[in-house]
Amino acid sequence: MDDQTPMDDVILDVRDLSMHFPVRAGMFGKTHSAVRAVDNVSFQVRRGETFGIVGESGSGKTTLGRCIMRILGPTGGEIGYASEGAGMVDLAAVEDAQMRDLWREIRMIFQDPQSSLNPRLPVIELVGQVLRKAEGLKGAALADRVADLLKSVGLRPEILHRYPAAFSGGQRQRIGIARALATKPQLVIADEAVSALDVSIQAQTLNLLQDLQEEFGLTYVFIAHDLAVVEHICDRVAVMFLGEIVELADTETLFAAPRHPYTRALLSAVPVPDPRQRSDRRLRAAAPAEVTDTATACKFAARCPHARDLCRRQRPQKRTVGGAEVLCHFAGEI
Repeated sequence: MDDQTPMDDVILDVRDLSMHFPVRAGMFGKTHSAVRAVDNVSFQVRRGETFGIVGESGSGKTTLGRCIMRILGPTGGEIGYASEGAGMVDLAAVEDAQMRDLWREIRMIFQDPQSSLNPRLPVIELVGQVLRKAEGLKGAALADRVADLLKSVGLRPEILHRYPAAFSGGQRQRIGIARALATKPQLVIADEAVSALDVSIQAQTLNLLQDLQEEFGLTYVFIAHDLAVVEHICDRVAVMFLGEIVELADTETLFAAPRHPYTRALLSAVPVPDPRQRSDRRLRAAAPAEVTDTATACKFAARCPHARDLCRRQRPQKRTVGGAEVLCHFAGEI
């Protein structure tokens, strides 16, 4: 984000965030290295925007989302969150009791609606559990509140006492969205929220998310691997590769003029109906750098068609090129 952006407009301020998982081996399970799933990541999210995080499987985007939610306790760094009641707090450092209170303001929509909903609970319990704990609602008051939430996501209140098996994938995801909205959050982390749905249902769900954002003033962190979905819904996009953000720009800039070779490779892989508009660029099949690799080199060098000796000797620093923040030595020349 531009340094001139007022902090009043910032709801999430992530600085130098890292999440390393120890790799153990031997009879006694001695730690000999670490998987750097998230590696010194920094970004800010503006209030009311949809901030996209995109990358291949294994890039660290889901781990990043779980660190923001404090499902995982990060190894290092700060996660500044502008709480309604407590002001700017560091989610990486708060006590568990305070984090439970903050979970009313920060909610998550999970990838697979089939596995994220308990099949033994009816809809009124799936959506209402958090309301019972957070606000003490029960009986008719709870049923009325859950019914209103269901209507807000396009479902009929008559389904209150049905179980997840009675619904389609799209309907189950709507139930998951209703559950996420139950406590009137400020910030919603959507982790691959439409990837398990059919294409037609994806479009309906994305439109619903946009309508709910406008209605309730929500801010989204939208994690995805589908670039077409990201282009449709996101205001700005961060591209992750092996735990690092290699490019960050507003959506229009990123898709019109990608600066990092990895971003270009991702975009070139998006299917294009017109064969005359298809790109001949391809991502190299060479094995990527190990995520445990601590060498001072660009992590993308093994797969980059533009790699030079400097890329294999020195880690790049973040640069601003053409309105994008890019982690590449030669972003302005490529």
